[in-house]
Amino acid sequence: MNVMDPSYFRILVIDDEKNICRTMKMVLEGEGYHVITCGSGESGLETLKNDPFDLVLLDLYLPGMDGQKTLEEIKRLDEHIEVIMISGHGTIDDAVKAVKRGAYSFIEKPIERERLLLSVRQSLERRTMLRQVQEFEHSEHDRSEMVGLSEPMQQVYRNIEKVAPTKGWVLITGESGTGKELVARALHLRSSRADKPFVKVNCAAIPEELIESELFGHEKGAFTGAIRTRQGEFERAHTGTIFLDEIGDMSQHAQAKVLRVLNTGDFSRVGGDRTIQVDVRVVAGTNLDLTEEIRQGRFREDLYFRLNVIPIHLPPLRERRDDVPLLLEHFVQFFCKEHGYDQKTITPKAVQALQQYSWPGNVRELKNLVERLVILSGPVIDTADLPDEIQKKRAVVDFASLGNRTLKEIREEVERSYILMKLQENDWNISRTAELLGIERTNLHKKMKNYNIQRPTR
Repeated sequence: MNVMDPSYFRILVIDDEKNICRTMKMVLEGEGYHVITCGSGESGLETLKNDPFDLVLLDLYLPGMDGQKTLEEIKRLDEHIEVIMISGHGTIDDAVKAVKRGAYSFIEKPIERERLLLSVRQSLERRTMLRQVQEFEHSEHDRSEMVGLSEPMQQVYRNIEKVAPTKGWVLITGESGTGKELVARALHLRSSRADKPFVKVNCAAIPEELIESELFGHEKGAFTGAIRTRQGEFERAHTGTIFLDEIGDMSQHAQAKVLRVLNTGDFSRVGGDRTIQVDVRVVAGTNLDLTEEIRQGRFREDLYFRLNVIPIHLPPLRERRDDVPLLLEHFVQFFCKEHGYDQKTITPKAVQALQQYSWPGNVRELKNLVERLVILSGPVIDTADLPDEIQKKRAVVDFASLGNRTLKEIREEVERSYILMKLQENDWNISRTAELLGIERTNLHKKMKNYNIQRPTR
């Protein structure tokens, strides 16, 4: 595995010998690493509290707090940080103790240049690998939920296979709960960046006043509460993929900042003046109609065109009902195993009822319901176990009054009447009506045009 760009890593050297610090700083910075030096364990710990580091080179014998105690405190601050112990008088017993306390390796003085660089590269490769394993394990369950054999999903799979190996940026659209993050992860895992970081940013969940700090990081003291320097998500995603989920909910100010980074590839942390260069593949996701957001003045048109290089649309679950039985089987098996139950089954009638349901919350709603059914129901899940909104009785239809109209004519009449009723209930608010109907606003506009539905003039 090749280590990432050295300029991405920050290394702290803690040694009371100034010549040693100066030599290691010169050697490591010559390779492109960012290096800070400290002369004692106490000052090193204070530096670690204020700045993020990937690796510490730590002298065993220090004035005041010795290396072993400093190592313990470092691991208490950040158990994932790598530490290489250094000593000119170390023993095997010292090395064993250090490794038991979490040190990666132990090298002796005088320090050979190649030995130092090899240890540093290996420790940083290990740190990167462990981070990727954690991200992979975290996403393993999510990735397994991309289930479906319907034609709409087959088209999604084909798009992923075509797009993933390229460097093209992707805009994933679809209603909430359709699985936009799953597609983003699939694109990442099938790309040349698969062994690099995958960083998800939920733009809708971050307060407007904090989003700049979240995306680009901040320096210590940049604002009240900034007690230490922090890397932003773009910095964390360097050489990998960043997934900007719910990009349509980002403020205009943040949109301008993001556009600049997308155009130049560089930025500065909040409160800082150092330019940071990053190499990221951008995948964005939204449940909004961005063309309508642009028309309403809520989304930048130039940012839309920058992101929308390759569009992938995820269909709502109601448009791929054939996949519902597969998803049910998948989630029942998963949650029975998750909660330690014997395998449960769903009756055909229950499957049919679930297949007819409109699923406004899409796959996420189905998943949550199956977990509830697995926990609360007996060995066989039947229609009586289903929620009232799924069990509800159908309205009685007077078939004699329908005459000789075709099924298509009847369906269109019912749809037109229902859309008209919902528009009137919502005072002709297109956005709110489309949300309640579970369709895109552009789709609602098309249906209104097809059915000649017009807002009455006052």
